[in-house]
This record gives sequence, C-alpha cells and structure tokens, in this order.
Amino acid sequence: MKLKTLIALSLLIISQQLFSQENYKTVSKADSTKTYTGGKAYEVKTFPQKFKAKKPKNVIMMIGDGMGTTAVFAGLTANGGHLFLDNFKQIGFSKTQSTNNYITDSAAGGTALSTGQKTYNGAIGVNTDTVAIKTILEMAEEKGLATGLVSTSAITHATPASYIAHQGSRGSYEDIAADFLKTDIDVFIGGGYKHFAVRKDGRDLTKDLEANGYQVLRDMNDIAKVKSGKLAGLTADEHNEVYPKRKMSLPLSTQTALNILDQNKKGFFIMIEGSQIDWGGHANNTIYVVNEVLDFDQTIGKALEFAANDGETLIIVTADHETGGMALTGGDMKTGMVKGAFPTADHTSVMVPVFAYGPGAENFTGIMENTDIAKKIMNLMGF
Repeated sequence: MKLKTLIALSLLIISQQLFSQENYKTVSKADSTKTYTGGKAYEVKTFPQKFKAKKPKNVIMMIGDGMGTTAVFAGLTANGGHLFLDNFKQIGFSKTQSTNNYITDSAAGGTALSTGQKTYNGAIGVNTDTVAIKTILEMAEEKGLATGLVSTSAITHATPASYIAHQGSRGSYEDIAADFLKTDIDVFIGGGYKHFAVRKDGRDLTKDLEANGYQVLRDMNDIAKVKSGKLAGLTADEHNEVYPKRKMSLPLSTQTALNILDQNKKGFFIMIEGSQIDWGGHANNTIYVVNEVLDFDQTIGKALEFAANDGETLIIVTADHETGGMALTGGDMKTGMVKGAFPTADHTSVMVPVFAYGPGAENFTGIMENTDIAKKIMNLMGF
C-alpha cells in the first residue's frame, strides 16, 4: 500500500474517532429548539454566610462549560426566578482568551483554570512549548490532600483532562486516560470507559486501576453506595447522555465524591463540570441549555449544603468560555418559559461570570483573567 494511501486511511480513522467525541458541535436545524416552555421549579435553599476560617481547607471548583450570564439567567427564569447561585454574594468576571486565539476552546480554557497559565487552543495541561505544567489537582496531591474529578462528559474530555493530564492535543483520549495512572487521584466519575478499556494498544487500564486499589464501577447505583476508598466511576462508553435522559446523576455523583474526599483530614480539591451546557449552545437548543443549567445548579446546591455544614470549604463556580452567543428574546418568570436565539454555533469571546462562596470568596470579585482564578486558589491553599 502506498504511503499516501496509508496516511489518508490514518487521518480518516483519527477523524472518525474525534467525531464520535466532538459531534455535539454539529448543529442540525431540525434539532435546534428555541423555546423552553417551562417545568416544575425546585426549591432553592438559602445557606449561611458565616465560616470558620479566613482561608479554606477544601476547594470545590465547579465549571459550567460554555455557561455565560445569559445561560445563567435562562436557568433562573426557568426555575421561577431563583437558583442556588443566589447564595453567592461575591461575583466577578473572567476573561477567557487563549494565547493563540481571541476565542478559546475548552482545552486552553481548562488549562488556564487548572494551572494559572494561558496556552494554545487544544492544549491539555501543557504550555505553548508543550511542556507539562503542574495543575492545582497535582499540587493538592503533593500536599497530601484528597482529590477528585466529576464530569457529565467523558472524564478524558478537555475540561477534566486539563486538571490531570499533560498532552499536546485534546484529541489524545487514550493518552489522557493513561495519564490518570500517573496520579493518586482519589475519585473520578464520568464517561470515557472505552478510553480505558477498549484501546488501540490493547491495554485494559481498568485492570491497572483495580491493581492500584480503585473500585472500578459503571452503574450509578453502585457508585452511589461507595463510602470510602478510591473510586473510578466510568458511567458511559464515551459521553453521558443529555439531561434528563442520562443515567449518570451529576448531583448524586458530586455528593458521593464529597463524602469520600471529606475523610481526608488535611482537606481536598475537586473539580466538577456541567459539560453539556456547552453542547446545548453548540446545538443552538434553548431546551438543552436550560435543562443542563438547572441540573448544574442543583449540583451547586449539593456543594453548598456540604460547604455550609463544613464551614471550611470554598466553592468557585465559573465557565471556561461562553458558547452560542445566547440571547433571551422572551420569557416568563411565572411559567418558566424561556425563548432563546443564537448568532453562532461556536464559542464566543465574552467574559464569563465567577461566583464564590466560603472562606476567601472576597478574592474573586471584579474583572480578572481566567488564570487569576487558579492563582488565587493556589495562594489561599498555600501551594
């Protein structure tokens, strides 16, 4: 077989593998739904603003992928005018640009949030020279803290990968999965089972995880029963389904992870991602965006409940970028109806909100670079 033919076949295989992971970016006009007609609102609780210390023992980093201020207000409207985000009194804005583009992708955005350094679009935990940069999660491990990742995407996807892996390309899913074995992460829950178990190199990394003491589970009911030890919850072959169809529960996964991590007396760091707000934006689908924001906000409620009881936990809620340029062209706080419009099916460059609750929250106000968020967390935790 000629070299050109081999190269062409290789590129085709790679593109097919990438498409299976990135096809949420393909917008079908038939699937683009502009109006969320409303639903049953959930109760939003108010949590106390008094904490035990000025600096946090634990940090819960929450990323609503693609979640701009419009998506937040769409969710607020859909839930009758209130979200758990109402509890966050310290609010700022983050500039999201990468080193090589006015409009970042999730890899560069995630790396900026995880390392405090900007990089090029597509980079996972590496700088512009593709040299590995230490992440907050890795710094926490070095200090003896417990660590975790939870995501409604594949756990090997750009945002969670940026906290634990070091790869020149976000599409290197199997290499990213192998990077998990180079860490001491305590808990990770998300999709991506195939990247660990059905690989081109023939390795079954789930066996390696088990040899390293992990409970490797695939069913949400089994995952939720885990109270201690190391947990690898791989809830889908690739990405989890959309809300409310997905079997993986982001609020329950978060509660499970927090209960496990809290057993470390030194503290913990965890990143929790509501991945598919972004995908609703790519799809120009208002219903998709609203449902994912509401699911993410209820997950924020679980984090707030933990932090309010604990008194030593800082919660940061932000986004890596905005997606879709969503505008609200109509709505009704009483019925929860939201009407949206989108000028693009891609990311945009606008600033995204930063919400903070807990010890040190006052540091996260005003306009800042996305890298400042990581630097402020590192400073507060003594890294």
